[in-house]
Amino acid sequence: QVQLVESGGGLVQAGGSLRLSCADSRVMFRINAMGWYRQAPGKQRELVAIIFTGGRTNYADSVKGRFTISRDIAKNILYLQMNSLKPEDTAVYYCNIDLGFRDYWGQGTQVTVFS
Repeated sequence: QVQLVESGGGLVQAGGSLRLSCADSRVMFRINAMGWYRQAPGKQRELVAIIFTGGRTNYADSVKGRFTISRDIAKNILYLQMNSLKPEDTAVYYCNIDLGFRDYWGQGTQVTVFS
């Protein structure tokens, strides 16, 4: 059973930074991609950033230039460095792992940005 545990969320002033971490249990299958998604109150869950096997990354237009996704394969940890945070970044952030035949989600971590 794959387990994903996010951490690093919190309350931060606009312009500040946070780094989210997602630790995954040792996955015995090939990983297609890992990503960060977010869901704000009353809105659908949306992709924030994704990193594919091989290192290619994609970002939502709203976070390009501010957020960076990375992965420490040896430690099985996925990161999301978030800089220049804005109030509209406020949401619950979820980690996702895509194994091809199914994907898994973490429990989410709250990020709140105040102005």
